[in-house]
Amino acid sequence: MDENKRFVTGLDVGTEHVRAVIATVNKDGAVAIVGFNEGASAGMRKGMPANLTGPASSIDQMLGEAERMGGYEVRNAYVSIGGSQILSTRTEGMIAVGTVEHEINLDDLARVETIAVSGRIPANRDVLDVVPLEYALDGQGGIKDPLGMSGARLEMRANVVSALSPNCENLRKATLAADVKADRLIPSAVAAAKAVLTDRQKENGVAVVDMGAATTSVAVYEEGDLQYVGVVPAGSNNITNDLAIVLAIDPEMAEEIKTRFVTGDFDSEKSPVIKIGKEGKTERAFDRKEVDAVVQARLSEIFDEIRKKLKAARYDQRLPEGIVLTGGGAKMRDIDLFAKKCLEAAVKIGVPRGLGGVSESIEKPEFAVAVGLAMLAAEQGEVRSEPGKKMPKLPKIGKDMMGKAGFLKKIFARF
Repeated sequence: MDENKRFVTGLDVGTEHVRAVIATVNKDGAVAIVGFNEGASAGMRKGMPANLTGPASSIDQMLGEAERMGGYEVRNAYVSIGGSQILSTRTEGMIAVGTVEHEINLDDLARVETIAVSGRIPANRDVLDVVPLEYALDGQGGIKDPLGMSGARLEMRANVVSALSPNCENLRKATLAADVKADRLIPSAVAAAKAVLTDRQKENGVAVVDMGAATTSVAVYEEGDLQYVGVVPAGSNNITNDLAIVLAIDPEMAEEIKTRFVTGDFDSEKSPVIKIGKEGKTERAFDRKEVDAVVQARLSEIFDEIRKKLKAARYDQRLPEGIVLTGGGAKMRDIDLFAKKCLEAAVKIGVPRGLGGVSESIEKPEFAVAVGLAMLAAEQGEVRSEPGKKMPKLPKIGKDMMGKAGFLKKIFARF
């Protein structure tokens, strides 16, 4: 085995599917995909475990093929977390650090972070990330990294991403039951953003909308930092279920209608009748207007809720780089056209690009989360060549962690 390479794994545990991506990272930091797989998920509801045995069995079965492809036995992974319990909270903190000649050090940054978080996040929530948005020294704001600067008073504005502690613990238990330790839990949209966004997009202002089966996650970036995370408790499965109920058909046929015949351009000329039938069964016909009405109603509801999230975060129609759609729901034909009308913003489909290895096989919107998780693991964690060995580094979702020691102390406290 090449000692200059290390392995990282991204594990996307969703309501309908489980996806894994195994990658190698060389000494220069280049990431190459060496293994991947996807399989059906069980025991998940609205993005969170409903029991432990179902997700564990799904993860174990799905990982087998990915491990054989990559030649690596997965023992650690960065894992996605969804569900409407994820919150984004703006906080502030201020400390006195000494005289005006005092140089800001790691302990100062850790203290101001602790003050910013303390008392702002309820005890029943786990802090997934603290993203410093701006520092101020003696009243001078607009500082991105004050390490080494001089001043007597240090202030920080931050975005704290959190989730309910029981949900986080149950997700960790579910992966551990499959012999995989969750090194970090990362919101789905944040992971997808890592795989599909450029630094320019994050700097100018952009949102990633990850459309899963049961939930739709939103992550907003501006000035290079994660500004907001929110989750809509509805996804592509809701469309399937609506079709099954209204058309009085089974979900399998409803899913086939959705994937084969439905498009997001409801104004275009199409055949007025949809004909579908399974082998050996009588062909059935459906009124396209009825099908389109059902799908359009649910899509409108989902994108209306997304727009409400953007308005609450004060980013509605304030994103120069527009919206990037990822996830399995983004595979619907012309859904970007429908989203553009609803959100009144530029919209495009995001897929992972620019990676080595067998990455061409997973350049799909549904693999954006798993690929992003592996990329974050490559940046933030150091995995030795031997399976199951992990040496934690300074983990941060939103930005480079040099000089941000508070989160490191929290990580080491778990070992």
